Amino acid sequence: MQQNIKDMPVRASDRSKVRIFANVKVMHQESRARVVDLSPSGMALDLEKPIRIVPGQIITMDSEELGRLSGTVRWYNNGRVGIEYKLNTNALAQISSYFRFFHEEVKPVMRR
Repeated sequence: MQQNIKDMPVRASDRSKVRIFANVKVMHQESRARVVDLSPSGMALDLEKPIRIVPGQIITMDSEELGRLSGTVRWYNNGRVGIEYKLNTNALAQISSYFRFFHEEVKPVMRR
């Protein structure tokens, strides 16, 4: 769900901080990634290596915790990518299952 604040799209779903590792694929490019936040409608990933991504492309993500999910790239900036899920019954079940059985809120690590 998106709302507009002064013509800027803003995600309305609450985000949960996570630490999930995954492989992502866009077209014929692949990279390892870390899921940094997750919501019922999308996620943000930090890519391990830069790949060419533009908003609107279809991206596929595979992880042990979430399985295989596909979505649409909504934004890409400096190695971080925002994805809106292609919601189908399988994707909804995978996300719900993760939050029900595996999710623990991740807190930032303080470094000295």
